[in-house]
Amino acid sequence: MRGPAVLLAVALATLLVPASGVPIQQQGSRNKLLLVTFDGFRWNYDQDVHTPNLDAMALDGVKAHYMTPAFVTMTSPCHFTLVTGKYIENHGVVHNMFYNTSSKVKLPYHATLGIQKWWDNGSLPIWITAQRQGLKTGSFFYPGGNVTYQGEAVTLSRKEGILHNYKDEKEWRANIDTVMKWFTDEGLDLVTLYFGEPDSTGHRYGPESQQRKDMVRQVDRTVGYLRDSIRNNSLEGSLNLIIVSDHGMSTVNQKASDLVEIHKIANFTFKDIEFELLDYGPNGMLLPKEGKLEKVYKVLKDAHPRLHVYKKELFPKSFHYASHPRVTPLLMYSDPGYVIHGRVNVQFNKGEHGFDNNVMDMKTIFRAVGPSFKRGLEVEPFESIHVYELMCRLLGIVPEANDGLLSTLLPTLQEAGDGVLSTRLPTTPSGAPLPSTRTHCTSRQLQVMCEWSALLPRSWPPLVTGLLVAAVLLVKVA
Repeated sequence: MRGPAVLLAVALATLLVPASGVPIQQQGSRNKLLLVTFDGFRWNYDQDVHTPNLDAMALDGVKAHYMTPAFVTMTSPCHFTLVTGKYIENHGVVHNMFYNTSSKVKLPYHATLGIQKWWDNGSLPIWITAQRQGLKTGSFFYPGGNVTYQGEAVTLSRKEGILHNYKDEKEWRANIDTVMKWFTDEGLDLVTLYFGEPDSTGHRYGPESQQRKDMVRQVDRTVGYLRDSIRNNSLEGSLNLIIVSDHGMSTVNQKASDLVEIHKIANFTFKDIEFELLDYGPNGMLLPKEGKLEKVYKVLKDAHPRLHVYKKELFPKSFHYASHPRVTPLLMYSDPGYVIHGRVNVQFNKGEHGFDNNVMDMKTIFRAVGPSFKRGLEVEPFESIHVYELMCRLLGIVPEANDGLLSTLLPTLQEAGDGVLSTRLPTTPSGAPLPSTRTHCTSRQLQVMCEWSALLPRSWPPLVTGLLVAAVLLVKVA
């Protein structure tokens, strides 16, 4: 029945959706959206530092107790999850480094930012989706924002240079000034703005260092400057601001007696390895030579108590990571505080991320304020995959297929009421609900119907809304 169902859905959608390229939400009532990420801002960094501006933002808007990033907890993969709503195995940006197991090419983080095929891997980020529905978007230093997707680029973008100074507070303010002009002078509807701190400082000095605490104060001052700029540019009543991070940070046990050193494992030899991606924090990938997979796996899997080695198909499903074709047949991660050393010991960071995303040190922040958000609300922890659906809702655009749920963060919005999604379900001619239907979303299919109905304008007649929602549902379940 899939074919007829899809044809019916297409026919209904063609008849009922407003003019092509126009977002569902009315143009005149849409607010703008600014997503700001501070790389490596651990969930509790505001607890040992006075952060008056972040505190004020929480009082004026919404704060999560913490947010759980995607695994693997690296910068580029986690940032791409935020703008696609997908787990990493579903969007394919599986590492900070571009690599090719056939050519053996491995490129560092900054070079990878400009590799179009690494990012354009079948998933459309929110910039492109928004543009295809009539909006204008911008990316300022945001990972993945400076390449094309299916031949389409972000309306305006800036890419950080390889020698970029992450710590320059004066430049931070200049960047904010530019973004404000993008909103006011260029008419952009969505901008994503990236700052590389406190990640850089956390790596170099450690997450418990005084230098990290000083950098968190700089971040807080920047949040204050940003909110003042929003007010000074008369955007306070029309711009929603979301501040998040990609992951947290953990202290590295540099002088531990049980370092994870692959080159010291008995019976292991790199002569059995075709391709390796090691020495990048607590994560590693190996492609054994033909016929050597079982041998290498047996040698490594119980070789070190701090090291967890898996065949790709046996990697924990809860991580939503290993099923992508880019992931090698063997992969590994180490315990918190331990990095993986490959052929030689070359890692010297005092702080690191990339660990299990269930570890508290990897949790990160979520703050939101603006005309669409409730005030003084603290919400329970949630996964970062849900931020994408929230952003689409704020912009009034139809999201791409993703792993998040609108219902998770819809209660943070002013119009969400008590946070319980409900919809007008089919009724009998007398108006009574049909047998076996309920008034609340209790299954995935009903969840889809409810969330789509929540996106549609309240002014639309119930019949039109119902038919369009039914069309969407047919595509999803056929």
